[in-house]
Amino acid sequence: MNTQSFLEHHGIIRNPFAEEDAQTDPVFKQHCIRNAYHPAWDKVYGDPTEPATAIIFGPKGSGKTAMRLQVDQHLIQFNEQNPEDRVYIIRYDDFNPFLDHFCERLGKRAARKPEKALDAWRLWDHMDAILCLGVTELVDQVLADPAAGRKTRVDGNQIDPSRIDKLDRNDARDLLLLAACYDQSTTSTFTGRFEQLRKRLHFQNWTASIDFWFASIWTVLVVVVIGWMFYNSADEEGVRTWNLLWLIPILAFLGKLPYLIRWTKCQLAAMGIHRHMRVGKRETGAVRKVLLQFPAKELESQPVPRYDRTDDRYELLRKFQGLLAQLGFGGMIVLMDRVDEPHMTGGKPELMRRFVWPMLDNKLLKHPGLGFKMMLPEELHRDTERETREFHERARLDKQNVIPSFQWTGESLYDVTRSRMMACAAEGRTPQPKDLFEDDVSYDKMLAAFESLRVPRHLFRFLYRVVSEHCNQFTDTDPQYQISRSTFETSLAVYTREMDRS
Repeated sequence: MNTQSFLEHHGIIRNPFAEEDAQTDPVFKQHCIRNAYHPAWDKVYGDPTEPATAIIFGPKGSGKTAMRLQVDQHLIQFNEQNPEDRVYIIRYDDFNPFLDHFCERLGKRAARKPEKALDAWRLWDHMDAILCLGVTELVDQVLADPAAGRKTRVDGNQIDPSRIDKLDRNDARDLLLLAACYDQSTTSTFTGRFEQLRKRLHFQNWTASIDFWFASIWTVLVVVVIGWMFYNSADEEGVRTWNLLWLIPILAFLGKLPYLIRWTKCQLAAMGIHRHMRVGKRETGAVRKVLLQFPAKELESQPVPRYDRTDDRYELLRKFQGLLAQLGFGGMIVLMDRVDEPHMTGGKPELMRRFVWPMLDNKLLKHPGLGFKMMLPEELHRDTERETREFHERARLDKQNVIPSFQWTGESLYDVTRSRMMACAAEGRTPQPKDLFEDDVSYDKMLAAFESLRVPRHLFRFLYRVVSEHCNQFTDTDPQYQISRSTFETSLAVYTREMDRS
């Protein structure tokens, strides 16, 4: 018996149980993302006008990624409905590029052992990674020009070009400084993209080259004057005063000294950024070139990530938030997910703990105008219970809207199943999960079985299997359109044993 025929008999035009990962699940993205919610939805999503942190611990397949995608989609809708008080969305869920750059900074020996590399991971590395994502996205939006065909995807972070034109010189300088430190785009060269951004912001920097041109003109004048003096210094016997030539390098150096001092400061700053901003791709020479484009007075006392400390990162974060406020974003939310997928963690709790723990800092998690939605594996919650008092005083998990167990009841899983079936139903049809089974599979028995499977991924795998098992028992010429109790119980027992072994 054909599976599709079985489903079509119940008014379902495509299999609602075939997909297991929300990231690539069209049924969820097109339909269920707007009408199928976990009971803890309100606590996780919160109020976008007051960004707050929520930390969710759940097993694999429990719907953490689905929850993150739902939060993302609802924030995009919120931004469309509130153009004057939007929320800037940072999607912190692909860690491999940051970890790869981080290992390059540590050297090959440390990179061979993930535990040693992750032991060196600090809070400021997380902050740098978040700023890299946020600043790169912001620069993309600023440089987007629909008239020239340069557009960005609709992701809730679009910027009205008129707001960009209203930025004052200090705002333009701050954005350029953030781009110099954190812009990770590969669409063009680093210096070329910086120049495009400078022109888009109308940031005039001709005064930054005064000392360079002074040094060049001074050198030419010194050579001409000393050369003329040397040429006319011959005595009656034609002997010239060769000692005059020693004045050329001395006087030329004195003329270049202001520029050399500024060049040295920018070089040291660039070296510090290259060394201590460990999660991004930065070349010392390129960073020095763009820093030299800032007038010396405007670069003084400005924070850059050139030290192993969080102070500069918090200052840069506040600058970033100030820019966002000018562009119509009242807050910022970071969506963090898939910490078990990077190659360096490999799903191992001890490695994930080394990576995540530095971020559990109350100062960051409660930073004004900033909220985190952190989807973490359930193993890490057990580890938090074994941590020291110092850890809990720093993390203050009691203030972070923690959901210790991302659980589903049988009723909530039934509703999710029904939502998926309705999403795949033919027009005018309203299929129900209980319609797939014979009457001796009672509603209460079905709820108990669903609850024993614990998470949506296991439920969908089981339903896909039980439908397949049933269809394999009948032919198209003698079909049976309801699953028997024996098939239901046998498939459930086999799948439960496999689930327990895994």
